[in-house]
Amino acid sequence: MSLPRLFLLLGLCCSLWSAQAWSEEANTVPQPATLTIANQTIFTFRADFGEVSPAQREQRAKERIKALTEADLQSPVLTQPFVSDGVAGLRFTLHGKPLFAIIEADLDPSDSLDLLTTAQQVRQRLDILRQTYLEQNSPEQLARAAAISLAATLALVLALWGLQRLHRQAIQRVLQRPLRIRRWLKNRPDFEGILRLLEQRLLDLSALVGVLLLLHLWLSFVLTRFPYTRPWGQKLGQSLFGLLAGIADSVLAALPGLVKVTLIFLLTRLAIRGLDLLFNAVESQRLSLPGMYQETVGATRRLTSLALWLFALTAAYPYLPGSNSDAFKGISVFFGLMVTLGSTGIMTHAMSGLVLVYSRALKPGDLVQVGDVEGFVTELGALSTKIITRHGNEVTLPNSVVVGGKVTNYTRQAGARGLPLVTKITIGYDTPWRQVHAMLELASRRTAGLNQAEAPIVRQLNLQDFYIEYELEVRIPADGKPPVLKTALHSAILDVFNEFGVQIMSPNFENQPEAAVLVGKDNWYAAPAKADSAPGKPPSAI
Repeated sequence: MSLPRLFLLLGLCCSLWSAQAWSEEANTVPQPATLTIANQTIFTFRADFGEVSPAQREQRAKERIKALTEADLQSPVLTQPFVSDGVAGLRFTLHGKPLFAIIEADLDPSDSLDLLTTAQQVRQRLDILRQTYLEQNSPEQLARAAAISLAATLALVLALWGLQRLHRQAIQRVLQRPLRIRRWLKNRPDFEGILRLLEQRLLDLSALVGVLLLLHLWLSFVLTRFPYTRPWGQKLGQSLFGLLAGIADSVLAALPGLVKVTLIFLLTRLAIRGLDLLFNAVESQRLSLPGMYQETVGATRRLTSLALWLFALTAAYPYLPGSNSDAFKGISVFFGLMVTLGSTGIMTHAMSGLVLVYSRALKPGDLVQVGDVEGFVTELGALSTKIITRHGNEVTLPNSVVVGGKVTNYTRQAGARGLPLVTKITIGYDTPWRQVHAMLELASRRTAGLNQAEAPIVRQLNLQDFYIEYELEVRIPADGKPPVLKTALHSAILDVFNEFGVQIMSPNFENQPEAAVLVGKDNWYAAPAKADSAPGKPPSAI
């Protein structure tokens, strides 16, 4: 055999021997065994005592304790020190009968307790176990526990009935009481219903928490009345009080930060109220500030309030309870991702909305035309503009579309004259233009609902190849309905032209007519035109 192979074989043998030795050593380490009787933990054996393993010691101790008689249980538990084969320990006896022994090797290094202290704790547990056995075998104690449990059950039923009655009264009071923010919910019955439902759900949740708390207290109290279930009841009670104590500690620890957050929000609210007084003065025209107009005060107020609240939230964030936790960090990342993904289109529309507001191009109530959409503006929002057309349809236009298109505002320059109402008509060259002017003016005077204080305006817009295009402009009140009044004006025009025998038509010629298509001087002032107008000057001002 070659030398390298010999070294390889020796190394493999050493490895196998080391692994076997480690396995044997691991198998020699004793496994702890916990002595638990009647749901009560007495002691944990961790070391061998002579040739007896911890599991065997635990089994022997359990058998000795279960073999005790009622006469044995009348005596207290005693401890006796001993030394066996150089090992010191303490033995527990009851009425002269040995139960089990503990040694130094059984102690838990993490507890930092000596043997005497551990023995005192074990003796107290054994005494409690002894009392438990006595109570469990006593009919009087069990009857008393059952009576107390029955009384506790009746108290629970009474408490649940009272809680249910209080819940119903609270629901009725919430439904009858007006909302404090009702003035902010004008024309929003749907949102008011949501708030009502939210209040009811909060009351339902509070009632449910109260029911669970009462059931928890009742169950822990009843379980502690009986010896066998007493450890379970104690654990339930400790868990509840531990939870309440943890909540109280968290609240007390968060109080300084909450006080700072409250001060920050109060100062922000005070600043916003002060600015509201300034904005209200500008809106009511009691104060004039450069660059601030009545139409833009609302948007400026909202933007200022939003900026102040964002600043307050940024300043208060470090003082919020749990702001440094991973949950808060995850939520911040989530919202940041949402804003990043959705901010492109939203910010475009929002900035377009600001352009519309601060350019004062339109406002709610204005009669406007945006592209091919004409109607009254009902809402100028942050992202879109809503217009009601003549047919009663609501058209929603993104603010970016409104800013990028042509906006015609008929209300802006109307003033006391009223809104302009324009219609066009084409008449052949054989009809005197003075007669057409007079008939259109007469039709406007016969139309009810127009602003008769403003004289109608008639214009010859174009001299086409076969006819003349006329335009009639009248004024209507600011609260008038253009579609209705325009229909009435068209009806009056038809009646007047029919009354004076003038055809409303736009002829097209295919051949040269035999007679010249013109208006003789004798017909220049055909009814209802008057001859007192200067030659060449239309009867109405342009």
